[in-house]
Amino acid sequence: MIKVENIKKSFGKVEVLQGISCNFLPGKTNLIIGRSGAGKTVLLKILVGLFTPTAGKVWYNDTDFFQLNKAQRRAIRMDVGMLFQGSALFDSLTVEQNIRFPLDMFTNKTKKEKLMRVNDCLARVNLDGSNDKFPSEISGGMQKRVGIARSIVLEPKYLFCDEPNSGLDPKTSIVIDELIKSITIENNITTVINTHDMNSVMEIGDNIALLYKGELVWQGNKDEVLDTDNQILQDFIFASPFLQRLRSAALAK
Repeated sequence: MIKVENIKKSFGKVEVLQGISCNFLPGKTNLIIGRSGAGKTVLLKILVGLFTPTAGKVWYNDTDFFQLNKAQRRAIRMDVGMLFQGSALFDSLTVEQNIRFPLDMFTNKTKKEKLMRVNDCLARVNLDGSNDKFPSEISGGMQKRVGIARSIVLEPKYLFCDEPNSGLDPKTSIVIDELIKSITIENNITTVINTHDMNSVMEIGDNIALLYKGELVWQGNKDEVLDTDNQILQDFIFASPFLQRLRSAALAK
Protein backbone atom coordinates (compact mmCIF):
# COMPACT_ATOMS: atom_id res chain seq x y z
CA MET A 1 0.00 0.00 0.00
CA ILE A 2 1.02 3.60 -0.60
CA LYS A 3 -0.20 6.26 1.80
CA VAL A 4 0.20 10.01 1.43
CA GLU A 5 -0.16 12.32 4.41
CA ASN A 6 -0.79 16.05 4.09
CA ILE A 7 1.23 16.37 0.88
CA LYS A 8 1.88 19.96 -0.14
CA LYS A 9 3.88 21.16 -3.12
CA SER A 10 4.75 24.69 -4.13
CA PHE A 11 6.67 26.07 -7.07
CA GLY A 12 7.80 29.49 -5.97
CA LYS A 13 4.74 31.25 -4.58
CA VAL A 14 2.31 28.93 -6.38
CA GLU A 15 0.90 26.16 -4.17
CA VAL A 16 0.00 23.30 -6.51
CA LEU A 17 -0.96 20.70 -3.90
CA GLN A 18 -2.69 21.75 -0.69
CA GLY A 19 -2.52 19.01 1.91
CA ILE A 20 -3.41 15.79 0.05
CA SER A 21 -4.04 12.72 2.23
CA CYS A 22 -5.23 9.40 0.79
CA ASN A 23 -4.39 5.71 0.43
CA PHE A 24 -3.58 3.72 -2.71
CA LEU A 25 -4.51 0.09 -2.20
CA PRO A 26 -2.74 -3.13 -3.32
CA GLY A 27 -4.55 -5.32 -5.82
CA LYS A 28 -6.66 -2.32 -6.85
CA THR A 29 -6.62 0.16 -9.71
CA ASN A 30 -6.25 3.50 -7.95
CA LEU A 31 -7.20 6.43 -10.20
CA ILE A 32 -6.20 10.07 -9.80
CA ILE A 33 -8.61 12.22 -11.76
CA GLY A 34 -9.27 15.93 -12.24
CA ARG A 35 -9.19 18.74 -14.75
CA SER A 36 -5.98 20.01 -16.32
CA GLY A 37 -4.03 21.95 -13.72
CA ALA A 38 -5.64 20.14 -10.77
CA GLY A 39 -2.28 18.71 -9.64
CA LYS A 40 -2.60 15.10 -10.86
CA THR A 41 0.78 14.89 -12.58
CA VAL A 42 2.57 16.67 -9.73
CA LEU A 43 1.13 14.19 -7.24
CA LEU A 44 2.13 11.24 -9.42
CA LYS A 45 5.68 12.58 -9.74
CA ILE A 46 5.88 12.95 -5.96
CA LEU A 47 4.71 9.36 -5.51
CA VAL A 48 7.54 8.06 -7.71
CA GLY A 49 10.11 10.42 -6.19
CA LEU A 50 10.64 12.71 -9.19
CA PHE A 51 9.46 15.69 -7.12
CA THR A 52 10.08 16.27 -3.43
CA PRO A 53 7.03 17.57 -1.55
CA THR A 54 7.21 20.90 0.21
CA ALA A 55 5.58 19.21 3.19
CA GLY A 56 4.00 15.87 4.06
CA LYS A 57 4.92 12.19 3.83
CA VAL A 58 4.70 9.37 1.32
CA TRP A 59 4.62 5.91 2.86
CA TYR A 60 5.46 2.72 0.98
CA ASN A 61 3.92 0.30 3.46
CA ASP A 62 5.72 1.25 6.69
CA THR A 63 8.53 3.19 5.03
CA ASP A 64 8.61 7.00 4.79
CA PHE A 65 10.09 7.36 1.30
CA PHE A 66 11.49 10.87 1.65
CA GLN A 67 13.34 10.02 4.86
CA LEU A 68 15.42 7.41 3.02
CA ASN A 69 18.91 7.90 1.68
CA LYS A 70 19.73 7.51 -2.01
CA ALA A 71 20.56 3.79 -1.78
CA GLN A 72 17.39 3.02 0.18
CA ARG A 73 15.23 4.92 -2.31
CA ARG A 74 16.85 2.98 -5.14
CA ALA A 75 15.82 -0.27 -3.44
CA ILE A 76 12.17 0.83 -3.43
CA ARG A 77 12.39 2.04 -7.03
CA MET A 78 13.41 -1.49 -7.99
CA ASP A 79 9.87 -2.45 -6.99
CA VAL A 80 8.33 0.29 -9.16
CA GLY A 81 7.10 -0.04 -12.74
CA MET A 82 6.22 3.02 -14.84
CA LEU A 83 4.03 3.28 -17.93
CA PHE A 84 4.62 6.65 -19.56
CA GLN A 85 2.00 8.66 -21.42
CA GLY A 86 3.66 8.28 -24.82
CA SER A 87 4.97 4.75 -24.09
CA ALA A 88 8.53 6.24 -24.21
CA LEU A 89 9.98 3.39 -26.23
CA PHE A 90 13.46 3.68 -27.72
CA ASP A 91 12.96 3.99 -31.47
CA SER A 92 16.36 2.46 -32.26
CA LEU A 93 15.72 -0.65 -30.15
CA THR A 94 13.56 -3.63 -31.01
CA VAL A 95 10.55 -4.62 -28.94
CA GLU A 96 12.66 -7.26 -27.20
CA GLN A 97 15.45 -4.81 -26.47
CA ASN A 98 13.02 -2.21 -25.12
CA ILE A 99 11.47 -4.68 -22.69
CA ARG A 100 14.88 -6.10 -21.73
CA PHE A 101 16.29 -2.64 -20.97
CA PRO A 102 15.38 -2.63 -17.22
CA LEU A 103 16.79 -6.14 -16.87
CA ASP A 104 20.06 -4.98 -18.44
CA MET A 105 20.19 -1.94 -16.15
CA PHE A 106 19.19 -3.44 -12.82
CA THR A 107 19.80 -7.20 -12.78
CA ASN A 108 22.59 -9.74 -13.18
CA LYS A 109 20.43 -12.26 -15.01
CA THR A 110 21.97 -14.27 -17.81
CA LYS A 111 21.05 -13.56 -21.43
CA LYS A 112 18.89 -16.72 -21.45
CA GLU A 113 17.08 -15.69 -18.26
CA LYS A 114 16.43 -12.22 -19.65
CA LEU A 115 15.01 -13.62 -22.87
CA MET A 116 12.73 -15.96 -20.94
CA ARG A 117 11.42 -13.07 -18.85
CA VAL A 118 10.93 -10.86 -21.92
CA ASN A 119 8.98 -13.61 -23.66
CA ASP A 120 6.85 -14.14 -20.56
CA CYS A 121 5.96 -10.44 -20.54
CA LEU A 122 5.27 -10.41 -24.29
CA ALA A 123 2.91 -13.35 -23.85
CA ARG A 124 1.17 -11.58 -20.98
CA VAL A 125 0.34 -8.59 -23.20
CA ASN A 126 -0.56 -10.82 -26.18
CA LEU A 127 2.42 -9.86 -28.31
CA ASP A 128 4.13 -13.24 -28.68
CA GLY A 129 6.66 -13.27 -31.51
CA SER A 130 7.00 -9.48 -31.78
CA ASN A 131 10.56 -9.50 -30.43
CA ASP A 132 12.32 -8.26 -33.56
CA LYS A 133 9.90 -5.52 -34.57
CA PHE A 134 10.76 -1.86 -34.06
CA PRO A 135 8.32 0.63 -32.48
CA SER A 136 7.76 2.28 -35.88
CA GLU A 137 6.53 -1.04 -37.24
CA ILE A 138 3.71 -1.53 -34.73
CA SER A 139 0.50 0.35 -33.91
CA GLY A 140 0.01 2.81 -31.07
CA GLY A 141 -1.96 0.24 -29.10
CA MET A 142 0.79 -2.34 -29.55
CA GLN A 143 3.37 0.22 -28.47
CA LYS A 144 1.35 0.80 -25.32
CA ARG A 145 1.30 -2.93 -24.64
CA VAL A 146 5.07 -3.07 -25.12
CA GLY A 147 5.27 -0.25 -22.58
CA ILE A 148 3.19 -2.31 -20.15
CA ALA A 149 5.42 -5.34 -20.73
CA ARG A 150 8.49 -3.26 -19.96
CA SER A 151 6.86 -1.80 -16.85
CA ILE A 152 6.24 -5.26 -15.37
CA VAL A 153 9.45 -6.98 -16.48
CA LEU A 154 11.04 -6.47 -13.03
CA GLU A 155 7.91 -7.87 -11.35
CA PRO A 156 7.07 -4.63 -9.53
CA LYS A 157 5.00 -4.26 -6.38
CA TYR A 158 3.92 -0.79 -7.53
CA LEU A 159 2.81 0.30 -11.00
CA PHE A 160 2.33 3.91 -12.05
CA CYS A 161 0.53 4.78 -15.28
CA ASP A 162 0.46 8.32 -16.70
CA GLU A 163 -2.54 8.75 -19.03
CA PRO A 164 -2.28 5.18 -20.39
CA ASN A 165 -5.07 5.72 -22.93
CA SER A 166 -3.78 8.98 -24.34
CA GLY A 167 -3.97 8.98 -28.14
CA LEU A 168 -5.75 5.62 -28.36
CA ASP A 169 -9.10 4.86 -29.94
CA PRO A 170 -11.94 3.78 -27.59
CA LYS A 171 -11.70 0.07 -28.42
CA THR A 172 -7.95 -0.06 -27.84
CA SER A 173 -8.37 1.96 -24.64
CA ILE A 174 -10.68 -0.73 -23.28
CA VAL A 175 -8.07 -3.39 -24.08
CA ILE A 176 -5.38 -1.42 -22.24
CA ASP A 177 -7.66 -0.84 -19.23
CA GLU A 178 -8.55 -4.52 -18.99
CA LEU A 179 -4.89 -5.50 -19.31
CA ILE A 180 -3.77 -3.15 -16.54
CA LYS A 181 -6.64 -4.28 -14.33
CA SER A 182 -5.92 -8.00 -14.78
CA ILE A 183 -2.18 -7.57 -14.18
CA THR A 184 -2.95 -5.60 -11.03
CA ILE A 185 -5.19 -8.32 -9.61
CA GLU A 186 -3.03 -11.28 -10.63
CA ASN A 187 0.11 -9.85 -9.04
CA ASN A 188 -1.50 -7.91 -6.17
CA ILE A 189 0.17 -4.73 -7.43
CA THR A 190 -0.58 -1.27 -6.04
CA THR A 191 -1.46 0.42 -9.33
CA VAL A 192 -1.87 4.20 -9.54
CA ILE A 193 -3.27 5.69 -12.75
CA ASN A 194 -3.36 9.35 -13.66
CA THR A 195 -6.25 9.75 -16.11
CA HIS A 196 -9.09 11.90 -17.38
CA ASP A 197 -10.63 9.04 -19.37
CA MET A 198 -14.17 8.60 -18.06
CA ASN A 199 -14.44 5.12 -19.53
CA SER A 200 -11.51 4.11 -17.33
CA VAL A 201 -13.18 5.67 -14.32
CA MET A 202 -16.40 3.74 -14.88
CA GLU A 203 -14.79 0.43 -15.86
CA ILE A 204 -11.75 -0.02 -13.60
CA GLY A 205 -12.07 2.67 -10.92
CA ASP A 206 -11.62 0.61 -7.75
CA ASN A 207 -10.36 3.59 -5.75
CA ILE A 208 -10.75 7.08 -7.22
CA ALA A 209 -9.25 10.33 -5.92
CA LEU A 210 -10.59 13.56 -7.42
CA LEU A 211 -8.30 16.59 -7.27
CA TYR A 212 -9.59 20.11 -7.73
CA LYS A 213 -7.29 23.13 -7.61
CA GLY A 214 -4.70 21.16 -5.67
CA GLU A 215 -7.10 19.70 -3.11
CA LEU A 216 -8.58 16.24 -2.65
CA VAL A 217 -12.31 16.91 -2.89
CA TRP A 218 -13.75 13.39 -3.26
CA GLN A 219 -12.66 9.79 -2.90
CA GLY A 220 -14.66 6.66 -3.67
CA ASN A 221 -15.12 3.89 -6.23
CA LYS A 222 -16.78 3.55 -9.62
CA ASP A 223 -20.04 2.31 -8.08
CA GLU A 224 -20.35 5.49 -6.04
CA VAL A 225 -19.72 7.88 -8.93
CA LEU A 226 -23.24 7.84 -10.34
CA ASP A 227 -24.83 8.43 -6.94
CA THR A 228 -22.58 11.27 -5.85
CA ASP A 229 -23.94 14.56 -4.61
CA ASN A 230 -20.48 16.17 -4.82
CA GLN A 231 -21.02 19.04 -7.24
CA ILE A 232 -17.39 19.22 -8.36
CA LEU A 233 -17.41 15.52 -9.24
CA GLN A 234 -20.75 15.87 -11.00
CA ASP A 235 -19.45 18.77 -13.08
CA PHE A 236 -16.34 16.79 -13.98
CA ILE A 237 -17.84 13.38 -14.65
CA PHE A 238 -21.09 14.39 -16.27
CA ALA A 239 -19.65 16.93 -18.65
CA SER A 240 -20.14 14.11 -21.16
CA PRO A 241 -23.74 13.97 -22.53
CA PHE A 242 -23.47 10.17 -22.68
CA LEU A 243 -22.68 9.94 -18.98
CA GLN A 244 -25.45 12.41 -18.18
CA ARG A 245 -27.91 10.02 -19.86
CA LEU A 246 -26.33 7.04 -18.09
CA ARG A 247 -26.72 8.70 -14.72
CA SER A 248 -30.31 9.69 -15.44
CA ALA A 249 -31.12 6.10 -16.40
CA ALA A 250 -29.48 4.78 -13.22
CA LEU A 251 -31.38 7.22 -11.01
CA ALA A 252 -34.66 6.33 -12.73
CA LYS A 253 -34.39 2.65 -11.73
